Amino acid sequence: MSQLDDLYQEIILDHTKRPRNFGPMEDADRKAEGFNALCGDRVTVYLRLDGDHIREVKFQGSGCAISTASASLLTESVKGKTVAEAEALFERFHKLVTGKSDPDEDPDSYGKLAVFSGVSEYPARVKCASLCWHTLHSALEGTAEPVTTE
Repeated sequence: MSQLDDLYQEIILDHTKRPRNFGPMEDADRKAEGFNALCGDRVTVYLRLDGDHIREVKFQGSGCAISTASASLLTESVKGKTVAEAEALFERFHKLVTGKSDPDEDPDSYGKLAVFSGVSEYPARVKCASLCWHTLHSALEGTAEPVTTE
């Protein structure tokens, strides 16, 4: 295993064991729920907005290591961003995990989210990594329907 693979594994394990921004948000402006029927991952994403900025973001739920780490890193990545910036990051992340990102794009531009670049090699895991992002997208749009990976 390369040093980069070791680092990626370490980041995923850290965010799985000690997820950031985990727990309910009683005074959320928006929330959405997501479910991955394939492996049973469940997530609720909570947002508190200040105009078009995400002031606070939390999640709760249960899932596999990839799902939990992705949700934890999502919260760190979108906090303080505008809704448009968060939506653009959602699009970039989705391309990353599905193997459709621009090959000329600098991998460092993803920050810690780059740990999910290898997920595209495991199609079943793409849904695990992207569930919370689709749920965030739904919360940003104010959609009431639960998100599923079907």
